[in-house]
Amino acid sequence: MHETNIKKYNATILLADDDEDIRLALALLLMAAGYQTIEASNAKEVIIQTNRQKPDLILLDMNFSRDTTSGQEGLDILSQLKQSNIPIILMTAWGSIELAVNGLKQGACDFIEKPWNKEKLLNSILQQLNFSKIKQEHQGYRQLLSSDQSQSHKIWICQSQAMKNIEQLVTQIAPTDANVLILGENGTGKSQLAERIHQLSARQKHPLIAVNMAAIPDNLFESELFGHQKGAFTDAKQNRIGRFQLADQGTLFFDEIGSLPITLQPKLLRVLETGQYEVLGSSQTQVSNVRLISATNADLSKQVSEGAFRQDLLYRLNTLVITLPPLRERLNDIQPLAENFIDLFSIKYRKSNLKLTPEAINKLKQHNWPGNIRELGHTMERAVLLSMTNEINQEQLLLDSADNDHSSIQLQPLEQAERQLIEKAMTTTSGQVIEAAKLLDISRNALYRRLEKFGIKYES
Repeated sequence: MHETNIKKYNATILLADDDEDIRLALALLLMAAGYQTIEASNAKEVIIQTNRQKPDLILLDMNFSRDTTSGQEGLDILSQLKQSNIPIILMTAWGSIELAVNGLKQGACDFIEKPWNKEKLLNSILQQLNFSKIKQEHQGYRQLLSSDQSQSHKIWICQSQAMKNIEQLVTQIAPTDANVLILGENGTGKSQLAERIHQLSARQKHPLIAVNMAAIPDNLFESELFGHQKGAFTDAKQNRIGRFQLADQGTLFFDEIGSLPITLQPKLLRVLETGQYEVLGSSQTQVSNVRLISATNADLSKQVSEGAFRQDLLYRLNTLVITLPPLRERLNDIQPLAENFIDLFSIKYRKSNLKLTPEAINKLKQHNWPGNIRELGHTMERAVLLSMTNEINQEQLLLDSADNDHSSIQLQPLEQAERQLIEKAMTTTSGQVIEAAKLLDISRNALYRRLEKFGIKYES
């Protein structure tokens, strides 16, 4: 079994140990399994051989002649090899959990105690070579993601005082690795703020991976976040790399974090606390190095009190909290945002030199914008399409009917209005929860909670 897999890699393994007998025993074991081996007997040789030979994997002893018990010498070498991207398995006869954790945090892939179990050692080597191959296959994809992000840079507008305050806060916190929780109504630009933080961070040259938590089926959450190996479950036809690994060294953005199932929250908490996780179908512990940004329009504190969200996870997510103001509180930003959308849609629909009339600008500022920037974008796209000259006037905004509708809304208790909206959405979609959630612009899980709350029947 090992031989078949090994031939695919033709792997070379560096044996780094000051004991000649240990190196010989390892060399005999690994050559019998089909590997090529090279050796290093001290710290200096390890670095030299790594740079010259570029091995596929390193078996690194934790203790050389300078220090025989603490493992510090191995950790020092490990830190020097950090940028090599070569999988490293640590070996020591003086193993401890603390030493293992320190080694894993500094970039090691696994930890083996002497005397080693042959089968366990060979399995660990094979797993690391598999993961290394997957990383190489996805490197081009990750570079493409990073490149696309730089090309799709969006204009960041903060002329209003509310946004100037947020910009000042962002410039302070972006260079740190602190987790950020972004709050705000639907359509306020939470994903764009996450991109802004990433662009100003030390991780800007690495990928920003965005995950819409509300769009992932409950049974696929773990696979999406952590990846899976072929055969891990019925439909796992091939290896899949998870979002944590895709975002390695970069930023991971979880939109609609309130949709994360309660059953998976302990696993996310563990990654945030220790940096460790397992790919589905593998017992091998992986180490994550990402900066996490989360966003939601839900009341997470209320979800905590209802038992739908873990308090300790919320504490990990909200190290820093930024609340985006609704567009109605950003009057000075409305015109530049609208003009930015005009430029964007003018290119899309091949129009040029379109300008807003003063009356149209006033109309935009008077509108309440319940859909925030998202609604403004739809409004300006429609106006660009309807424009017959180089001017966009207030009639082409088509906001009068919307404003009239708002003024004629019957005042009633909020819960009653919410129930009526949900009942209407369920009737319109013939009881399809996913479609109704889209109409209401809330997550599927959020709609389920409201259906239960109001006792509204639905097809499960």
